[in-house]
Amino acid sequence: MALNIVCLDLEGVLIPEIWIAFAEASGIPQLARTTRDEPDYGKLMDWRLDLLREHNLGLHEIQETIAAIDPLPGAREFLDKLRETTQAVILSDTFDQFAQPLMRKLGWPTLLCNTLEVSPDGSIAGYRLRCENTKLTTVRALQSCGFDTIALGDSFNDLGMIRASKEGFLFRSTPAIKADNPDLRAFDEYDDLLAAIRGAL
Repeated sequence: MALNIVCLDLEGVLIPEIWIAFAEASGIPQLARTTRDEPDYGKLMDWRLDLLREHNLGLHEIQETIAAIDPLPGAREFLDKLRETTQAVILSDTFDQFAQPLMRKLGWPTLLCNTLEVSPDGSIAGYRLRCENTKLTTVRALQSCGFDTIALGDSFNDLGMIRASKEGFLFRSTPAIKADNPDLRAFDEYDDLLAAIRGAL
């Protein structure tokens, strides 16, 4: 019998969107664009890095914003209850240089994410993905190891892992994504989501 593992997104599900917070802190509203708006992650990141260079902003400024971010209300409690019930791993397209202080606030859950290439002057020169199609590839790898996956997220880049899993959910997604995927059950409250996950185990 296969073991279950829940694969969940980070930003928009457990924590606020980092780039939206930085857009507000920096006064650059264009940086608020996320994977909820742009399905092509590479295109989105290249555009973000161009904006950072244009405004002479680097990792330090982003980390200052992240230091003030707290998990979404109820997220830590949800994650604790989930991990009491089954194995869970966070699959995110964020970067380890962003995530560490937030993982501390969430009780150090397992996180698989990407990494930034940072120049000595603190500017962000580029980024390295763990693998292509990071979330879907990871879900398929877990399945190849004997796990049944249950996946959830809020954005375009979560749909692949959601649809590849034995059960998948949208959580606090956009009206457009929900409308385009009417067959996926969508939730806005942690208690409802936890009940659905338990029902899928």
